[in-house]
Amino acid sequence: MFARVLALLPLALLASAQSCSSENQYCCNSVQTVNQVTQILPGLSTIFANVGANVPLGLVCSPLSVVAVAGNSCSQQTVCCENNNFNGLINVGCTPINANL
Repeated sequence: MFARVLALLPLALLASAQSCSSENQYCCNSVQTVNQVTQILPGLSTIFANVGANVPLGLVCSPLSVVAVAGNSCSQQTVCCENNNFNGLINVGCTPINANL
């Protein structure tokens, strides 16, 4: 059963990447969970009190469209962030994608 789940995981990630609209694609310096971020910066725990501990956060992000227009490529983590963002400093609900698909 576990092997079947692992076999289907790449297909699920591919479908996720293909369904991410361009305005939700970002280049982030790193992706951490809420729990990891609030352990390092406890002051943020009140901001993320209603967000699950394992929700991924994109940290220091730029829209992928801006990165591409500048003639650069994303050398960090390309993600799809479909929830709130705080002016690129923290983007909530980010899923890693392969921008080269």
